[in-house]
Amino acid sequence: MESLAHLEALCERLYNSQDSAERAHAENTLKCFSINSSYISQCQYILDNASTPYALMLASSSLLKQVTEQRLSLQTRLDIRNYLINYLATRGIDLEPFVTASLIQLFCRVTKYGWFEDDIFREVVKESTRFLNQTESHYAIGLKILNQLVSEMNQPSPGLPSAQHRRVACSFRDQSLLQVFQVCLTSMVQLKNDVTVSKNAAGSKLHELALALSLKCLSFDFMGTTVDESSDDFNTIQIPSSWKQVLEDQSTVQIFFDYYEINKPNISKEALECLVRLASVRRSLFSNDTSRVKYLAHLMTGTKDIMQTGKGLACHDNYHEFCRLLGRFKVNYQLSELVNVESYGDWIRLVAEFTLRSLQSWQWASSSIYYLLGLWSRLVSSVPYLKGDTPSLLSDFVPEIVKSFITSRFGSFQGEVSDLSENPLDNVELLQDQLDCLPNLCRFQYESCSSYIMQITDPLLQMYMESADPQVLAVVETKFAWIVHIIAAIVKTKQLSGYSGESQEIHDAELSARVLRLINVTDSGLRSQRYAKTTKQRLDLAILVFFQNFRKSYVGDQAIHSSKQLYTKLAELLGLHDHLLILNLIVGKIATNLKFYRESDGVISQTLNLMLEMASGYMTAKLLVKLDTTQLIISNRNREEFPFLGDYRCSRSRTTFYYIVGLLIFMEDSFLKFKASMDPLLQVLLSLELIPDALFHTDDVKQALIGLMRDLRGIAMATSSRRTYGFLFDWLYPAHIPLLLKAITIWADTPEVTTPLLKFVAEFVLNKSQRLTFETSSPCGILLFREVSKLIVAYGSRILSLPNHVDMYQFKYKGVWISLTILSRALAGNYVNFGVFEIYGDRALADAFDIAMRMTLSIPLADILSYRKLSGAYFTFLEIMMKNQIQLILNLDSSSFTFIAGSLESGLKVLDENIKSQCASAVDNLATFYFEHITTGESPTTPVALNLAQHLADCPNIFLEILKTLLEIVLFEDCGNQWSLSRPMLSMILISEEMFSNLRAQILSSQPADQQHRLSLCFDKLMADITRSLDQKNRDKFSHNLTRFRNEFRTR
Repeated sequence: MESLAHLEALCERLYNSQDSAERAHAENTLKCFSINSSYISQCQYILDNASTPYALMLASSSLLKQVTEQRLSLQTRLDIRNYLINYLATRGIDLEPFVTASLIQLFCRVTKYGWFEDDIFREVVKESTRFLNQTESHYAIGLKILNQLVSEMNQPSPGLPSAQHRRVACSFRDQSLLQVFQVCLTSMVQLKNDVTVSKNAAGSKLHELALALSLKCLSFDFMGTTVDESSDDFNTIQIPSSWKQVLEDQSTVQIFFDYYEINKPNISKEALECLVRLASVRRSLFSNDTSRVKYLAHLMTGTKDIMQTGKGLACHDNYHEFCRLLGRFKVNYQLSELVNVESYGDWIRLVAEFTLRSLQSWQWASSSIYYLLGLWSRLVSSVPYLKGDTPSLLSDFVPEIVKSFITSRFGSFQGEVSDLSENPLDNVELLQDQLDCLPNLCRFQYESCSSYIMQITDPLLQMYMESADPQVLAVVETKFAWIVHIIAAIVKTKQLSGYSGESQEIHDAELSARVLRLINVTDSGLRSQRYAKTTKQRLDLAILVFFQNFRKSYVGDQAIHSSKQLYTKLAELLGLHDHLLILNLIVGKIATNLKFYRESDGVISQTLNLMLEMASGYMTAKLLVKLDTTQLIISNRNREEFPFLGDYRCSRSRTTFYYIVGLLIFMEDSFLKFKASMDPLLQVLLSLELIPDALFHTDDVKQALIGLMRDLRGIAMATSSRRTYGFLFDWLYPAHIPLLLKAITIWADTPEVTTPLLKFVAEFVLNKSQRLTFETSSPCGILLFREVSKLIVAYGSRILSLPNHVDMYQFKYKGVWISLTILSRALAGNYVNFGVFEIYGDRALADAFDIAMRMTLSIPLADILSYRKLSGAYFTFLEIMMKNQIQLILNLDSSSFTFIAGSLESGLKVLDENIKSQCASAVDNLATFYFEHITTGESPTTPVALNLAQHLADCPNIFLEILKTLLEIVLFEDCGNQWSLSRPMLSMILISEEMFSNLRAQILSSQPADQQHRLSLCFDKLMADITRSLDQKNRDKFSHNLTRFRNEFRTR
């Protein structure tokens, strides 16, 4: 008893102590209960005899960890399972809720893990229902067990392979889930009819548990698609055919409407969630059309009653779920089925009234409107396919809904708070959701809807032109931002939905003309002084969205031939008779934005994105180059003309701008024109080259360098062919390359300079689209690498000599990973014959590798693994070095080689599958080299092979630890890159069969005794028909064997 009292005191400290050291001591003392299977009986003793809930919690959580992580024998798990069900029956009602929940989770986990091993595990539903025949407290425990059971079966469990989880889940679905759902429905009816239960708090809790269980059953992953069916995006629910009779019974749907009616909002919300899923049941489940229509009619009647009474809809959660429920009707049912339901007329009228009220309460219902607009959008999209004489009545309601939506958007900023995140125009995701559905509604009654929009727009434009009041202008700009977004969404549906016809194009032209006329006004008079105003920025962002959508629908050779009516109407209204004039207007607006917006990075960024889209398309780019406005942008690209180029906040946009300029310059494919276009950058280069070293460390030089490197990187990104890359290479090399070396040497301690410089070099050495292809006799590839080597050595040697900084990533690590990226790209670019360096005694490659390793070794491995970009660059570099220059790796000293080997093992354990694959490839190259040069030979003969033999003599367990890690990943984790991991495994197994035999014995000894013989046979099959060679056929055979081995090994 004294030891139990001591344990209870430790548990009290573990769960309640405010002292972290005290908690850590208690945790360390008590962890033996969760990691040592011999303590299982002691956990049982604690459950039987402990008096504090914290000791009970320790026993329960320890057993849960044992069951999950240890391979316990079948008899042990059966004993735990039988003990738990009896314990819950006898003592469950007296336990604290958190202890009960933990014990139930343990019981369900044991049940899931043993599902296929003994029939008694599959009797869980029968045993759980016994609780429902006793007291209210037992009733609650029974429902909690079933709730947790369905959750446990539906969710992947730690330690259980996904394939095994799916097998159990499918078996549970087929054998027990319907039984659970029927138990739940029966319980709901009993609880509803039992007056004594319904009136007390415990009864309310039982209602909640029963509804939660229904929801879990209906949300089960029936198809194994791992789609979260509780999300807003699920479509139909693939309920098994065995559920047909239950769902066709009208009382099934009615009980959920009844529970919505009688319960408080926190419970009634779950009733609506269940109805959302019932409305999403697959159509083919029902016996015939009559049964399906009857089921639909019941759902429509229930929702109609809710809309008539409004009961529960004052609660926001209920309101939201009810909107989701209405949205499901057209997802799962045809319009022809809806209109043939007797109550359709009243139902659609109530839905329209409900939608109009929702739109008027935009601030309260903003996140719910999406479902209502989606319903109406899908309804009107089905009208062309509606057969028969029954009217859909949609034309009576849709125009009013469109008008109400527009007026509600105007009202959305009247009560706007100061926080910009509250404005719907700033919430791009929500705005997109709402506007995705509206165009279909507008085009359904396009003439009346477009007339309404024009009636609003024309007086607003007049007010915008005439008013000088800043407040009035702000209101008008916000209204116009909404209108332009709406028109942009309507124009977009031309390309998405295939809306065509002369009348459609004419209405598109009339609406587009309003936006195009507005553009001439926005940048003139008083409006031209409002670029710093948020409302003006929102309007210009909306105009950019309009341009983007209009261009995709109506600009281009194909578009103009298929859109004659639109251009005829635009010529009549604005004199714009073809797409070149439209394109010129777009480019003019782009130039205006770039000229006057220097403080709004958002507008600059979106403006450049629009221009980049146009410059990236072959036909559009050819049209752009012809425009005088485009040529002005190319020739006047300075900070006087475009102030954003000199603003640090828009520094990223500067690279994008020069990328666009580069794309347009290279469209003309003329070196003379390229050279002329590069003259502004040439002047900057020449002025920097004239500055002596002593005066090079000034702020003006710093800003000039940063800008120059960003500009050159943009130009380099635009070189996508051998010819265009040659233009830039010949312009830059050899005359101006020394400036880069000078800059990196003097500014090595300033990341603001080194980062853009190194990023430019990383782009310059990247052989994308085989652009770095020099003539056979050309030394340019070799010369380029020599310059890169000098630059990396200069940067690395200086950064290593500097003291540590507070922000090590920005100060050092970022430069290191970019340097590694540069070397990786140069080494893998296939434009340098690296053998030349060794033949002629040139240390360019050796020096670059040496400084790269020194920089890497100066960073703790934990930091390398912590920073995603740093680890990505490091492991890419190692993979390429192991593949192309392994002799440099093997010539390192033992401590450096051990670091690399250890980092590869650590890299295999990270979550990023790409890094895992890179590490596996690097290990495979190393093991293959060992096998071919040492294992298969009598003794190592080359100096490189001797180095490797010495490294492994100094650290003999390198391959053993890596192979062990790979086997653990393959056997006990869900890995999507098994093929990549199989390659090094074969190489290491062939190096030493003794090592593999020892590892095999070690793994088998860790498994339950009753499983060891079966698993031993699995290992035998792994090496079946495998020869002692690393040819492709043998590797493929091993990969095939490994897949079979993994599946058989993981089958419990």
